[in-house]
Amino acid sequence: MECKTMSRDRYVAAMLLSGAGDALGYRNQLWEYCKSGPQIHTELQELGGLNNITASLPAWPVSDDTVLHLATGESLATGKLGEELYHDLAARYVTAMTDMEGRKPGPTSILGTSQLRPGEPGGYKIPFNPSATGCGAAMRSMCIGLRFPKPSELSLLVAVSVESGKMTHNHPTGYLGSLASAFFTSLSVRGVPLEQWGSLLLQTLPLALEYVRSTDPDVQRHLEVWDYFQQSWERYLSERGLLQGTGPAVFPSSYGPAERDVEYGQWSLDGWAGRSGHDAPMIAYDALLRAGDSWEELCSRAMFHGGDSDSTGVIAGCCWGVLYGLTGVPKGNYSHLEYKGRMEAVADALHKLTWGGH
Repeated sequence: MECKTMSRDRYVAAMLLSGAGDALGYRNQLWEYCKSGPQIHTELQELGGLNNITASLPAWPVSDDTVLHLATGESLATGKLGEELYHDLAARYVTAMTDMEGRKPGPTSILGTSQLRPGEPGGYKIPFNPSATGCGAAMRSMCIGLRFPKPSELSLLVAVSVESGKMTHNHPTGYLGSLASAFFTSLSVRGVPLEQWGSLLLQTLPLALEYVRSTDPDVQRHLEVWDYFQQSWERYLSERGLLQGTGPAVFPSSYGPAERDVEYGQWSLDGWAGRSGHDAPMIAYDALLRAGDSWEELCSRAMFHGGDSDSTGVIAGCCWGVLYGLTGVPKGNYSHLEYKGRMEAVADALHKLTWGGH
């Protein structure tokens, strides 16, 4: 069954609140690199709370996450598909890396883009990287779900999210994060209940494995490290009582900023919560499950924690924007964002391509 047409306004909200989640979680490097959620919450109150924040330059720039998410979106907006799209994506990722002053791109994204040769045969592919487990692919792929949200387009969503992810993070933990962010955004568009998302993600992993088996000449190296992503998600979903896709989600009785720092840290690969491909979408999902229609609650959980808070914020903000629009969001949080015009243009173009101007 195909999904109902989603309004243009929700696409705009998805792109703007993704950028807002990034800028708020980043706070010009101050909060992305703060290891204490309680400290961030204290500093937020000293600023007068979320309602008092106008996320604009110079104090609240977007990070590498949004610059690369825009590169993905602007490439998808061309309407290209297949190899033509992949070369275009690669070219835009290379160009985006020239706009990284003060944005703190990850070393894996820097290395990956330096290896891309867009326009040359196979030039969008880079070698397998045993350490490319980071969230750099997950934090730029949400708009793939805006472009290919329909159930009939799932194989396209898998191919594009995996291929675009592999352009810098050619390791299952990295590029399956790209799939998770794109897939969750598509489920937002389709109106699928949140409690089902994790279970549906697990059901989609075999499609990704089949895609990698059929397209990657070095498939054995992927297979050797494939299971970590799935096992991490199975553990998390078991903890939340969501492994079968039926709710309600079960949360710890005490789950404030300090407790969340501990919990998020336990899901991480290297102690930095949200830094990896499996746990950036996981923290975003956890926040969405608990926040409901409260933007403030979403920010508290996804943007203001002692981990990679801009990367979890950029994913959570995009999905929340699709689900709830801009209602209840302080205008200052999104109305003066750096690159706001580009975000709106991407939303417009993706909406037209996906829904034919409805």
